Amino acid sequence: MRYAVITGASTGIGRACALRLDREGWRIFAGVRREEDAALLRREASEHLVPLIVDVTDGESIRAMADKVAGAVGDVGLQGLVNNAGIATGGVLEFVALSELRRVLEVNVIGQLAVTQPLIPLLRMGKGRIVMMSSIAGRSALPLIGLYAASKHAVEALTDALRLELHPWNIHVSSVQPGTISTSIWGKALAFAEDVVPTYPPAATELYGPLIAAMLRGLQQVKGTPAEDVACAVVHALTAGAPKTRYVVGRDANLRVWIERLPDRLRDRVLLRRMPRYGR
Repeated sequence: MRYAVITGASTGIGRACALRLDREGWRIFAGVRREEDAALLRREASEHLVPLIVDVTDGESIRAMADKVAGAVGDVGLQGLVNNAGIATGGVLEFVALSELRRVLEVNVIGQLAVTQPLIPLLRMGKGRIVMMSSIAGRSALPLIGLYAASKHAVEALTDALRLELHPWNIHVSSVQPGTISTSIWGKALAFAEDVVPTYPPAATELYGPLIAAMLRGLQQVKGTPAEDVACAVVHALTAGAPKTRYVVGRDANLRVWIERLPDRLRDRVLLRRMPRYGR
């Protein structure tokens, strides 16, 4: 019997991972924020998938979730943890509110570790594995997504440190680095951008106008890799005899890996050629 916890399972990648593992016979504890999301998951999944209401920024909520999981798995322990909960955000670094940086770090970084800590004893007991949902932004920071990229770079650091710290108990830790994935996160990012851009001072438009406009157009035209492709990578990380330390998912993500291998100045020139002219 294999048990796994997946956070951020309401939509997108987390939902795809929860349903895929459920189909493969895992007993899934699917972290969601709202009861209506739990109800939707129950309709599509088997009786072995148990939605749990959890807020990864709330300590009491996390403790309650961990207690429920511990009570359910007993001596079998936990075989998998997929830290997927996260938010996408961005902005012009010269003008972005620092509170927004704090918000994304709280969810994408602190939240992942806060969920992991109380579940490590269960993973140790169950000879389990951890998957940290990162992003290609965790190794390739681009303009206007500096906040998000900073959070995912931090996730990569947590992944490497955890993998070494937990090695004595054979708890393998992998990161999954998707590129552009076809999920609702881009609609949320567009809505956020449309709300926050008007709050910038006039100087932001004068200095960065073409770049901001290109970002908004891009968010309106996102066509990404299916979330199921990410779920396949997560399954491999949890079940393969020799799991990878990092899984890059999507053609655009693999292209950016190649770009990041270039010397910094050449890398910058390649990216700048694809950006609109601004600030002149």
